Amino acid sequence: MNAPVEAALLQPQPGVEHLRARPLLGTLVEIAATGANAERVQAGIERAFQAVEMVHTLMSYHAADSDVSRINRYAFERPVPVYGHTWRVLAAAREMAEASNGLFDISIAPALTQLGFLPRHADFPRVSGQGNWRHVVLLPDNRVRLMRRLRIDLSGIAKGYAVDLAIKALGDSGMSAGRVNAGGDLRLFGATAQTLHVRHPGAPTSIVPLVELRAGAAASSAGYYTQRRHRGRMITPLIHPHTRAACGVERSVTVLAQDCMSADALTKVVHADPAQAGAVLARFNARALMLEHDPVSGGCRLFDSAATGQSGWRARWGIANDSEQVRHV
Repeated sequence: MNAPVEAALLQPQPGVEHLRARPLLGTLVEIAATGANAERVQAGIERAFQAVEMVHTLMSYHAADSDVSRINRYAFERPVPVYGHTWRVLAAAREMAEASNGLFDISIAPALTQLGFLPRHADFPRVSGQGNWRHVVLLPDNRVRLMRRLRIDLSGIAKGYAVDLAIKALGDSGMSAGRVNAGGDLRLFGATAQTLHVRHPGAPTSIVPLVELRAGAAASSAGYYTQRRHRGRMITPLIHPHTRAACGVERSVTVLAQDCMSADALTKVVHADPAQAGAVLARFNARALMLEHDPVSGGCRLFDSAATGQSGWRARWGIANDSEQVRHV
């Protein structure tokens, strides 16, 4: 378990929001909660962190003993039993893949490994190069079988699931309000709100206030600090599942949804094909805000999936700088 890096009041007071943070899921996870009893608030936050740590342990691509690694190592040879939480994320990933015609696909791990975004595991079987999400078979009793030699990665959806679990833990602990932020995956409840800021796609050191979230979840995805040069161009770990090519760095995507797992996965669908994403967003009752660099003005253009146009998107309003009025949802 990672040692906590905590930002909390030295003497917690009841009815005051308490915030703590820990490095998990490859990012810094912040959990805040408000309750009538200070000790219960601290206990609730700890319970929420335990939920996040469980997802981190079960669904890590890096850890040799995780459910994901056991699937990648053995599931082509025989069914592999997994924990219920892993099963639920796999089922949600399949639903998203079906709804998006494969624009969300957990079998892109080999492409991420080849590009250097995921580690190489010497004991993983070689992939056939012919598998996709359809070849990940979910069997009864939480068992998983791979029908092709492929490798899966749940990092595009598991972080959102961890946020949802943490929010549930706060609610079950009797908190009156709470929020969880895992590196851009955010969910909150109660009398709380948070302004979502995203980085300017053309100038990542500049912050743009995008929208104020009062309820539900949001996930933001971009390649500002994960990009690298490959064959003469800058690429990100956002992979188009149909071509297995890396997306560029020219945009950021924020998805608003009822739950963070759906929002997290939908950001990858929008990145892969904005024109096709509208119907998928509607199916999950979600909304996407896509920010693109405008090289003419030096500012940004903001596209809103809730604003209908010929392709399902249009520039609902432009952002020239970081002083634009914050929108409310």
